[in-house]
Amino acid sequence: MDKQGSVTLVGAGPGDPELLTLKALKAIQQAEVLLADDLVSDEILAYAPATARLIHVGKRGGCRQTPQEFIERLMLAEARAGHRVVRLKGGDPYLFGRGGEERAMLRAHGIAVDVVPGISSGLAAPTSLGVPLTHRRWSQGAVFVTGHGKDAASEPNWAALAQSKLTLVIYMGVARCDAIQAGLLAGGAAATTPVAVVQSASRAGQRQLLTTLGDLPGALAASGLGSPSIIVIGDVVRCADDWSELSVLTQAAARA
Repeated sequence: MDKQGSVTLVGAGPGDPELLTLKALKAIQQAEVLLADDLVSDEILAYAPATARLIHVGKRGGCRQTPQEFIERLMLAEARAGHRVVRLKGGDPYLFGRGGEERAMLRAHGIAVDVVPGISSGLAAPTSLGVPLTHRRWSQGAVFVTGHGKDAASEPNWAALAQSKLTLVIYMGVARCDAIQAGLLAGGAAATTPVAVVQSASRAGQRQLLTTLGDLPGALAASGLGSPSIIVIGDVVRCADDWSELSVLTQAAARA
């Protein structure tokens, strides 16, 4: 009887290898075939055994991407060949990682699938600045949302999100910050609402910006920050370690 293969969808976290879970590390170390997203760091890939076959399947907004259909066919073929396949994803497989689609496809073809959660950049990014996503004084909840839908019909309702008064954690939003700002302001969000933008959260090259919703497009353009970045919008950003310094500078500019 042929050996039965399997697939494990593994969340590799935001990039810092110390943020891997023990279960994720174990899966990587036991892999025979790894399909790694573009955002998975080299430090994490170094945990793979020397005998494992590493296949890079780039998935980054604004860049050339490996078609999702090809990735799914490859996972299926390698599992049917009897291999222990690890699909290694940046962040968490179920948070803008298409893990739900991949699991459903594999199960429909009789392939055993396990899912290992990972720390999302949407959590790691604000945490690195000292920003909690919820706070009894500032926010009773948080919303994780993509900066763009797959089509116009799935575009986030920014006005409704503004009225929710919840912390907004926006993925893939840098290229559309003008539209995001306009939608939130139209929904009643104050121009003074604090905003944090964090690029490459948890990595050695992490960069960040603290600003306000009214100044977001201009400040983001001047900062030079790009993808991959997380945008956090809401009063909880006042908890950032450097927010008081920014407030002093803002007040001085207003008096000038």
